Amino acid sequence: MEERIIRTEYSELMQKSYIDYAMSVIIARALPDVRDGLKPVQRRTLYDMHELGIRYDRPYRKSARIVGDTMGKYHPHGDSSIYDALVVMSQDFKKGLPLVDGHGNFGNIEGDGAAAMRYTEARLQKITQENFLADLDKDVVDFVPNFDETEKEPAVLPVKIPNFLVNGSEGIAVGMTTSTPPHNLAEVIDAAKAYMKDNEISTRELMKYIKGPDFPTGGIVTNQKELLDIYETGVGKIKIRGKVEVEKAKGGKTNVVITEIPYPMIGANISKFLQDVAALAESKKTQDIVDITNQSSKEGIRIVIELRKDADVDNFINMLYKKTRLEDTFGVNMLAIAGGRPETMGLKQILKACVDFQFEVNTRKYTNLLKKEQEKKEIQEGLIKACNVIDLIIEILRGSRDRNMAKTCLVEGKIDGIKFKTRESRIMATQLQFTEAQANAILEMRLYKLIGLELDALIREHEDTMANIFRYEDILERRDSMAQVIINELDAIKKEYGRKRRTVIDDVEEAVFVEKQVEEMEIMFLMDRFGYAKTVDMTTYERNKEAADSENKYVVKCKNTGKICLFTDSGQLYTVKAMDIPFGKFRDKGIPIDNVSNYHSDREQILLVTSQTELNLYRLIFMTKQAKTKIVSGGEFDVAKRTVASTKLMEGDTLLSVAVLKEQKQVVLQSRDGFFLRFALDEIPEQKKGAVGVRAMKLGEEDYLEAVYYSEPTVETLIPYQDKEMEITRVKLGKRDSKGVKIRL
Repeated sequence: MEERIIRTEYSELMQKSYIDYAMSVIIARALPDVRDGLKPVQRRTLYDMHELGIRYDRPYRKSARIVGDTMGKYHPHGDSSIYDALVVMSQDFKKGLPLVDGHGNFGNIEGDGAAAMRYTEARLQKITQENFLADLDKDVVDFVPNFDETEKEPAVLPVKIPNFLVNGSEGIAVGMTTSTPPHNLAEVIDAAKAYMKDNEISTRELMKYIKGPDFPTGGIVTNQKELLDIYETGVGKIKIRGKVEVEKAKGGKTNVVITEIPYPMIGANISKFLQDVAALAESKKTQDIVDITNQSSKEGIRIVIELRKDADVDNFINMLYKKTRLEDTFGVNMLAIAGGRPETMGLKQILKACVDFQFEVNTRKYTNLLKKEQEKKEIQEGLIKACNVIDLIIEILRGSRDRNMAKTCLVEGKIDGIKFKTRESRIMATQLQFTEAQANAILEMRLYKLIGLELDALIREHEDTMANIFRYEDILERRDSMAQVIINELDAIKKEYGRKRRTVIDDVEEAVFVEKQVEEMEIMFLMDRFGYAKTVDMTTYERNKEAADSENKYVVKCKNTGKICLFTDSGQLYTVKAMDIPFGKFRDKGIPIDNVSNYHSDREQILLVTSQTELNLYRLIFMTKQAKTKIVSGGEFDVAKRTVASTKLMEGDTLLSVAVLKEQKQVVLQSRDGFFLRFALDEIPEQKKGAVGVRAMKLGEEDYLEAVYYSEPTVETLIPYQDKEMEITRVKLGKRDSKGVKIRL
C-alpha cells in the first residue's frame, strides 16, 4: 500500500483547530440561545428531568440521579458543571424566575455552597413544566442527535416567554463573555405584547414597559438616564446601590440597617463587605461605628451597623457607598447565540428574536394540530357515513372471506368473491368509496358505537373537530390571530407568575463623602520594654513626665496626624500611623506594637524609634556589626509603604546602631576583641539608603563591633569598659578605616 503524506503548515493547522475549539465552546457550552435563554447544560438538564418524569406535582428525585442521567445521555462534560447549573436554576436570589424546585441545602445568598448532590433532591417548577417543556410532542422544535448519536435532544426548548431577559445570563467563552441582568416577568411580557402589536416600536417606547433590570436582591439602580443607551446597544454599566434604612436604637444611638444589597454582592462579597466596614473603623476612616452585626436569614438581608450618638448618619451612609461595595456596577453585555452565531443585541433585537421564535413554534404547533384534526375529521366522516349504511357494511363483512377482501370492497368498490343477499346490495357496495383510513376505522369499530347516543356524540365530536380546523386554519393564515393566541398565553403566565418589581429605578446623585478633618496636635508616643505602645496628649505627659520617662523605653514627640518610624537590626523600617495607636489615659496598657505594624518582636530588635517629622529634619547614621557605616538623609525614609528596607546589608551582617545625627561630632567604636577607634563623623560619607556603606574600622578575622558611642561637644561622655566607666576622650583620636587601639585602665 502506497504511503500518502500530506504536508501542511503547522501554524495554519493549529489556527483552524483552535477556531473549531473556540466555536465549540461558544456555541455548545458557554453562551445561551436567545430563543430560550438557556445554556446547553441548563437545557439538557431540564429536558432530562422532563424525560424522567420529575414533574412539579410528583415527588422529588435525588440530584445525583438527575446529574448522572444528564451526563450519560446528553452532556458528557463532568458532573460538577451539571450540578452547578441545577443549583443555580433553583436559587431565587440569582434567578428572577427559578426553574428548578430544590429540596435540601442548595446554598444561600451569603456564599455557602450547596450540599453534595447525593444529599439534595429536585424537581421541575410548575412554570418550567408548563411553559418551557410543553408541546415537545407536537414537533414544535427540531431534535438533534446527542454526542454519541444514541439519543435525541431538542436543539432549543419551546419556551413561551423571553427567558433570556427574565432570568438573565452570565457566561465566559473564548474571547467573549455574556452578562445579562434579570428583568421583571410582568414587564417583559408587556413589552413583548407591545412589540407584537407594533413591530416599528422604538427602544425608548419599549422602556415604558421595561423600566430597567429587576434584580432578585432588589437594590436601587442609580443611573436611569444611561439605561436607554445600554438597551439600544446591549452594552454598558448599570450602577446599583443597596437599600439602607435608619432606625433609632436605645440610648439615643442610631442603627444603619442594610435590607437590600447590590446584585454583584451576593456570595462571598457579603462577608467581604463586613470586613471592609470593620476595616474603616480600624483604619480610623470613621469613628462612628460602635458595632456591626449580620442578622440576615432566609427571610432576607439585614446587616445592622450601630453608630454613636452624635454621628452624621447621611455622611456615614455616603461613606459606605464610596468606600465599600454597597454601591457597585453590573457590567452589561447582552451576548447570545442568534441564528447559529454569537451576537450582541439590544432590547428590541432580543424581543424580536423571542417573538419570531414564538411565531415559529406556534406555526409548527398548529400545523401539527391541524393535521391531527384533519385526520380525525376523515375518520369521523367515515364512521358517520358507515352508520348510515351499517346494514350494507355488515353484509359486506359477513360475505367476505377475509379482512383484505372487505377492505378492498370498502375502498375500491371491488365485490369479487363477496356474497350478497340482494342485487341492490351488490350495486350499492360498488359505490361506497371510503378512504383507506376510514376503511380501517370501520373495520375496527366496536358495535356499541351504533347506539343512538354514541352516534350523537360522534356527530358532536365531528362538529368540534370542524370548529378546531376552522380555528387552526385561521390562526395559521392570519398573523393577528396567531399573535392573539400568543398574547393570551402570555397574559395567563403574567397573571399566575407575575410579581411586583423589586429593584427601584432612579437617577441618584453621586454619593459625596466628606472626610472629617482631624485637628492636628502634638502628642507623645510611649512604648515600654515589653513592646506595649500608646499615645497621650502633651498635658498628660507633662503631668506624668517623670513616671513616663522611667517606665517607658521609648518616648517620642510626634503629631497625631504623623507617623512613628521603627528601625530594626534586620535592616527594616516599619512605619505606624499615630492614629492607629490607642490614644487615651496615661495608665492605659496600650497595644502591642506588633499588632499595628509589620514588626515581629520575636525575630528582630528595635534600634531606633522616632517620628517622621524628626526624620525629615535630620540625618541618620548607620553602623553594622561588620563595621559598615554611612549617613543617610532622613527625608529618604518618608515613604508610603508600611515596610521598607532602611539599608542594604552584606550577607551575615546585621545593624548594630541607627542614630539621629544632631549635635554629635565624634563616634567611638568598640569591638569584641577590645579594640577602640574614635574618629570624626565628618569622615563618614552621605549615601543613599540602598547603599552598603563604607568601612568604619579594620577588624580581625573573627572580630566584630560590639558597641557604638557618640560624643557631643561640651558634654562629658562615659562608656562602660571592664566593669568600669571610662571617659570617651581616653580613646586616642584616629582616622576612619584604621585598626584602633586597646585601652588599659
